[in-house]
This record gives sequence, C-alpha cells and structure tokens, in this order.
Amino acid sequence: MNVPQSLGYGPQDRLLIVNADDFGLCHSTNVGIQALLQEGVVSSATLMMPCGWAREAALWSARHTQLDVGVHLTLTSEWSALKWGPVYRAGAVDSLVTNEGYFCKDVKAFERRADSVQVHHELKAQVKMALELGVNVTHADNHMGSLYGLQTGRNFLSETFDVCAHYGLPFRLPRNLLLENGQFAPPVLAQQAMKHAEEAGRKGVIVLDYLLGLPFRSDTSESYESMKLQMIGLLKQLHPGVTEIIIHPSLVTDELCAFHEAPLRRGMEMELFRDPDIQATIRSEGIIPIRWRDLRDLQRGIAKV
Repeated sequence: MNVPQSLGYGPQDRLLIVNADDFGLCHSTNVGIQALLQEGVVSSATLMMPCGWAREAALWSARHTQLDVGVHLTLTSEWSALKWGPVYRAGAVDSLVTNEGYFCKDVKAFERRADSVQVHHELKAQVKMALELGVNVTHADNHMGSLYGLQTGRNFLSETFDVCAHYGLPFRLPRNLLLENGQFAPPVLAQQAMKHAEEAGRKGVIVLDYLLGLPFRSDTSESYESMKLQMIGLLKQLHPGVTEIIIHPSLVTDELCAFHEAPLRRGMEMELFRDPDIQATIRSEGIIPIRWRDLRDLQRGIAKV
C-alpha cells in the first residue's frame, strides 16, 4: 500500500510524525511530554504501561482524547534504580522476567529467553490496560526495539502484528531501513525490513516508510547546538513518504537525575522541536506534519471494506 497517496498526498510529498517516547516513565517525563503535546510541537507520545507513572499519564490522556497517544510496548527494564515488570496477571510470565520479577535489563537477554505466547499475552495486556484507563490509543511502538530481533535475530513481530491487527493499530516499523546518518541500509538488512513490512501488510497493519532518531547514546562533547544541527540534518534528508522521528523528552529534575544516566540529554530533547530553527526547517523544506491518528483511521477504514 502507498500510504501517502491513500491519505491524499502526492508521491513526492514528505510526511512527518514526531513522537515522544517513554510517556509514563516518571512524573517529570509526564509533565514535559504533556506540555509538548499541548503546544503541538510533537505529533504524539507513547505510553510505557508497566511503569509506575503510567496511570497518571494514561488518565491525563483520557482527558485529552484529541491528542495522539499510543502504547510503547515495553518488555525490558534498563535502569538499575527504577524497575518494572509485566502487567499481564492471568497466566505465566516467567520467561519475561528475572529472578527479581522485573523485565530483563537488556534486549539480548529478552530475545534469548522470552516465550512467544507469553510475549503475545503481555503485549495484548498492555494495550488493553491503556484502553481500560480511557486512552484513545492511536498506535503502538516498541521500547528499546526488543521485538525486532536486533540482537539475536529472534523477533516477535508476528505476535506484535496480531495484537495491532486485533486492536486496529498501526505500528512503528520502517518499510525502508535507514542508518543513523539517514542513508539506506545495506541490501540484506533492507530486504529483511521489507519482508517484515509485507507481513504487517498481509495482517492489515499499516507501518512507516522510514524511522529516524538521534543516536540513543551521546558522547561527552554533545551540546544542544550539536544536537540541533543533527536534527536539522535529518529533516533536510527526509525521503518522500511517511517518516517518524522519535525523541525522548523530559523535564530535568531530581527525580529524573536519581535514576537516569543522561538526564541533561533528555532536557535538550525537550527543547528541540520548540526551537524556531527546527520549526523553520520543517516549513522551508515543505515537510508536511501528519498524525498517527491519520494512519489508524486509514487502517480501520480499509479493514471495514
């Protein structure tokens, strides 16, 4: 499916979604993301339902159903001082947790030990929890890429597509794989990405054309200006089609600093799409902002035909 043309845009139009990940991680992140959503400088956010502050974020989202909020499907728990585990309560989750009962710290451990049936139950439980709290869920994506098979090659995308199809949600998966510098990935990786996108399409799940973001780990010389220049570079290199750019914004507080290894970076990401230079680049490049809601409504409309 050519999604841009199905939405009424031209074949050369560059459509952009900006998503704020990790909504629900902590109160400081919630307050920051809420501000960006209300200001309209991000298109959407995604909720980490297993986290301790997810309920606050979900109830706020239920009061602001005009804003796009999805589910950040979470199966890892990466911080040492702040942990979380499964929300599924109706059966076994032993393959998803450590001896302490929390999710694994890293993706490789999750991929090696997770049972696909238990993964399916947990994914469905996370979406269902958001819906039960009143969230008008617009889409789904994945925390730390744990479902993509990036570390061992063992992915859980089939289970993910089944859950997304069940709830009528588009999913964050790039049809065309790009490297961090915005260039196309090598042919073997590109073919694999296209194969996954085709499976999603067979199950009626709409996916992205491209996915971009700043490198997750920063170097010691990084500044706000260098980060802004990187983002402007990504925006200028957008390809025709639907691109999502992901950011991880937050207020920088004692709460965030108590567990996060790079809190100042999250504070800088909080300001990126507020920046007049970023907004001017979007306008001058003729980039068209769209919403995950547009993709969700298209997917559900097709399913009814």
